[in-house]
Amino acid sequence: MATKKTTAGKSKTGSTTKTAAKKAAAPKKAAAAKAPAKKAAPAKKAAAKKAVPAKKSAAATKASPAKKSAAGASGNSGLKKPLSPSADLAAVIGDKALPRTEIVKKVWDYIKANKLQDTANKRMINADDKLGKIFGGKKQISMFDLAKVISIHVK
Repeated sequence: MATKKTTAGKSKTGSTTKTAAKKAAAPKKAAAAKAPAKKAAPAKKAAAKKAVPAKKSAAATKASPAKKSAAGASGNSGLKKPLSPSADLAAVIGDKALPRTEIVKKVWDYIKANKLQDTANKRMINADDKLGKIFGGKKQISMFDLAKVISIHVK
């Protein structure tokens, strides 16, 4: 195709229509090429999704008992990790290192044994001399704050 010099009125519209036609044709070709690819890709993904769970389930049934026993045997998870209490907390639960769950359980045992729950509002815990040191000098705390208070006194 030969290049034409454009003048003010003549060829400009002709080249514009050719350029517009080329631009319009190019996206149609690209869209036409992309459309089948989009339709084919989900079919591949769906086929892959169907195949993968079958493999996982077969492997999971074989490996799941080993994983559970290994995790339970190690005991190094965050909740099962033994924590040593501070001197103030040791006066309530003892000085032996215990997991966080056991520490909270022993504090609750102490609270119930000494009847330190408020009779009007069971969510509030009244402090005696030992718990007053743990509670930071407060006379009463909410049971929802108990874990926060305990976390200050364990390492």
